[in-house]
Amino acid sequence: MACARVPLDELQVTEPGPQGRERSLPALHPERKEERCFVPYKPPPEDGSPAEVEEFLEYARFIIEDLEWLLALPHDKFWCQVVFDESLQSCLDSYLRHTPRSLDLAALPSSPAVAEMQRSVHKVVFLTFLRMATHKESKESFLTPSVFGEIIYENFLFDIPKILDLCVLFGKGNSQLLHKMIENIFTQQPSYYSDLDETVPTVLQVFDSVLDKCGLQCEGATAMEPMKLNAHKQPTAMTMSPQDLVDIILYLCDSTTTIHAFLDIFPAACSTFYSHGFLSRLTSFYETAVPDLEKAVRKRNFDDKGLQDDLWKRLSHSCRKMVEMAHLLLHHTCLQPILEGRENMQTFAEELLQHFTSFLPEKRFLSDYDEQFPISDDISLLHQAVPVIDETRTSYLLQGVESAWESVGRRKPQSQIHPKANQGAAGGAAAAAAASSASFNRQVREPREECERGAEAMLDVPRKENNVCTVSSAELESLLSCIRDLLPDLGEGFLLACLEEYDYNTELVINNILEDRLTPSLDKLDRAMPRPVKEEIPNVLGDRSNVFDDDEFDVFRRDQVDMSRIWKGRRKGENPREMLNDKRHIEEQRARYQAYETVVDEVVIEPGQTAADYGLDDYDDEYDDTYDMNQVGANDLDRDSLLNRRPFTIPRVLRKGNKAEEEEEGEDEEEGESSQNNVNRDQFVQDPALLRERAEARRAAMQQRRGFRPERTTNVVGQPKGQGQTTETFLDRRKKEANKNRVANHNRRSMADRKRNKGMIPS
Repeated sequence: MACARVPLDELQVTEPGPQGRERSLPALHPERKEERCFVPYKPPPEDGSPAEVEEFLEYARFIIEDLEWLLALPHDKFWCQVVFDESLQSCLDSYLRHTPRSLDLAALPSSPAVAEMQRSVHKVVFLTFLRMATHKESKESFLTPSVFGEIIYENFLFDIPKILDLCVLFGKGNSQLLHKMIENIFTQQPSYYSDLDETVPTVLQVFDSVLDKCGLQCEGATAMEPMKLNAHKQPTAMTMSPQDLVDIILYLCDSTTTIHAFLDIFPAACSTFYSHGFLSRLTSFYETAVPDLEKAVRKRNFDDKGLQDDLWKRLSHSCRKMVEMAHLLLHHTCLQPILEGRENMQTFAEELLQHFTSFLPEKRFLSDYDEQFPISDDISLLHQAVPVIDETRTSYLLQGVESAWESVGRRKPQSQIHPKANQGAAGGAAAAAAASSASFNRQVREPREECERGAEAMLDVPRKENNVCTVSSAELESLLSCIRDLLPDLGEGFLLACLEEYDYNTELVINNILEDRLTPSLDKLDRAMPRPVKEEIPNVLGDRSNVFDDDEFDVFRRDQVDMSRIWKGRRKGENPREMLNDKRHIEEQRARYQAYETVVDEVVIEPGQTAADYGLDDYDDEYDDTYDMNQVGANDLDRDSLLNRRPFTIPRVLRKGNKAEEEEEGEDEEEGESSQNNVNRDQFVQDPALLRERAEARRAAMQQRRGFRPERTTNVVGQPKGQGQTTETFLDRRKKEANKNRVANHNRRSMADRKRNKGMIPS
């Protein structure tokens, strides 16, 4: 079979026909399918009898062998078997329908062999579905994406119920891989979105059927038929048979777990569920059915207490999954666009607040939702992302959440309660209520002021462990304004001290001021004490000192700067050669150096003039003239030049370059140039031989100073044979023979001597 990167749906293969003749067939053809019977799956036995265990193990072993054989097939053979083998699809469907879910596995007998076999079947089935959802395995083995979508859709290899089962069975531990798998299915075949849109009403019927079995009616249900005359005979959760109650709870647990797994693994489906009003139906069902089912499980008498515990566990699991489903829908449809900063963030925030407001009548659902996903955190996020959110509305919403906790008779977890001081005595209740009223009139209701204002005693006064302010400046101004509305004669400095002492609790401060129960440290303060003036931080830029102050580019003190004097790189219209030939700066400095050209030791005063006319009478008594007449060190042999002042010399760069100055300079430098007459001025590199001679002379002089005696040269050649050798030649030859092993053939002579001494070599 030759395949040069051709899609499998376009590939033609050549195979022998029935009569031995070769024929050409499409790669996907029913006749290329292998004849193999895949057995259906049977779940593990519940009672654990040896016969049933043996039957399960045998069936599971057949399934594992068949699916491993299927996975080992090449790409074309695999798809021929998948598309045209009905027994394979029956085997896979039976596993999805009958395999135990996560909660069911705990109730099965714990047999190591059964558990290991179940894990093996679970793994090989998942690998089969994973390969079925992959349209491209390699550069040579692939299907056209559109043809792949048509194959899996028309042959029912995948459908919405199968995808739901795949999510609930294989989602734990394989969520990312399963997400890519389902996303590829929906991407290559968009018709699954329309199927999902038609499936959501069927999912909603799950809630309606549960309510109907329990004799309840949910708001927004599709069944709006008039109530029948014999409707009062409908059994309820308390009156139905125990088996019916078990079936309802198992059905609800399986449905909620499956839907949650699908929404969690494939979040793109949340928009479809959301468009059908799934969120409102879910909350209404939760508020209507959950209390009755919990009451029935808790108060009904069960012969088997283990069954009652299992039902309670499954019902609690269903409640948790329904709350998580609501959070997933809100997160992916409202919160996620706000976090991503999409357009119309105000619209998404308004939609989220509307949903939270619709939760307020559902007290039980609201308290359970707030326990798992605190609404205050989402509102805080909204205030940060969309600052224009009305605080009065959010404060009303948070108060509704607190009221929901009270109505169900539960207390909020301590981790969600902000640290607040204990409530005070009955006498402070009126003051606290007045403070609450004033705060509400100003439409400022911080979470700190939203606490319950009752008539509890305020005897336990909290003390701050440190002096760190725990509120922001805006909150502090709000607290001060709240107290001054009731007590306008008190100074802000005194109120700040009271707030700091009582942990910024306005109710506690107002109550203790009215009842004159302040701490001794606060009683000593002046109640009209003003607010301390905050020291202004000095302006660093205004007080800086810099060498560039008040220059033409000092932007901190100048409002306008000549931008024509600022440029980057080469200035436009500027010739670099003209810039280098411009010597105007040299001419500007020439007069400065000419002022130092004439230096005299004695100034002759003309008749009729005084020393003051020459500026020579500025005598300083503090000046020490001890050494003025004594030329200290000037008469030394190495300092004779101090007696003769050297004439001033204009720097070379400031000279005009005329011939007269060049002649004067030539006379001054004649002596220096005489020593270099033999050196060619145009010679860039001197003669290497001359340099070596100079280096050798310096080396010999240094060795002579150190008393170094050069090593005598060796002479191993000596005189011709027969004329006799000198003692020096004999010693040099002996030294060479003894030390020759240092250069090559190490230890050659010593090893030869050793062998000779031991008699190994005849001498």
